[in-house]
Amino acid sequence: MPPTSRTPDADAPEVLSAPLVVEFPFTRSLGPVQSAFLTGLRERVVLGVRTGDGRVLVPPVEYDPATAEEIRDLVEVGTTGTVTTWSWNPAPRPHQPLDTPFAWVLVRFDGADTALLHALDAPGPDAVRTGMRVRVRWAAERTGAITDIACFEPYEGDGRGDATPHDGEFTDPVTGITAPARLDYTYSPGRAQSRYLAALAGHRTVGERCPSCRKVYVPPRGACPTCGVATRDQVEVGPRGTVTTFCIVNIKAKNLDIDVPYVYAHIALDGADLALHARIGGIPYDEVRMGLRVEPVWRGDGRYPDHYRPTGEPDADYDSYKELV
Repeated sequence: MPPTSRTPDADAPEVLSAPLVVEFPFTRSLGPVQSAFLTGLRERVVLGVRTGDGRVLVPPVEYDPATAEEIRDLVEVGTTGTVTTWSWNPAPRPHQPLDTPFAWVLVRFDGADTALLHALDAPGPDAVRTGMRVRVRWAAERTGAITDIACFEPYEGDGRGDATPHDGEFTDPVTGITAPARLDYTYSPGRAQSRYLAALAGHRTVGERCPSCRKVYVPPRGACPTCGVATRDQVEVGPRGTVTTFCIVNIKAKNLDIDVPYVYAHIALDGADLALHARIGGIPYDEVRMGLRVEPVWRGDGRYPDHYRPTGEPDADYDSYKELV
């Protein structure tokens, strides 16, 4: 289908805005140093690591940041320390260490040469200062995570001096962690992508053409990334397109109701000069290939295609999409 173009009309859709959450669990295994550090927190022990030049790093790392040499010399430091710098947090966000206003602080544990970032429970910013003494407040239930330190609290006493060697041996050591990653923000796509999303609601795909290089961008960005000029001429493309590149997904994402393996591909819609990405369905994963001709599949009143499926047309010639690979 040849692309058609038109100029935005006066009743173009208003700019959209919506809250957006990006969230996923990050699972990783632990080496001997991180395993000892987190298991130590579970046992109310703070461990660091000593470098070749005698510095004690807390939290510990596996390689010397100055020489890149592997380091395994674990030491125990105190559970008290000194604030090296701080910043007041008047409005805690969900899942932060405390649900009342607190200070973010860098604390250098007694016996350590570097500082650890955590929260300080203080009545107000006037009660916080660089150089103040603090101690660990342990969580009531500890599992072998940085949250085993519930926070720091002001402390008037003295602390231990030098770090002492530690073998890093604990019963039932922590060997892996799952850390949630979450980003909450409000997204406003702008006028160009608002028009694009409004068109998708009507099962149409609309991009914008650069008045200089004449390339059609889908999704539109409002400006040509090559020429740096505004793109105002709307162009309807597709609905069919060509697979340019693809990947086979073998790891099932949490809360995603799609069986693995499945394929995500870059698809150059007919009339577009930029490939978008979408899932390929209606075909075994091992039959997806570059040049495959596909078309969108809409589900009910969905605002975007659920996936793309083969059209049955002959594969596109490589020369027709090589600039979009």
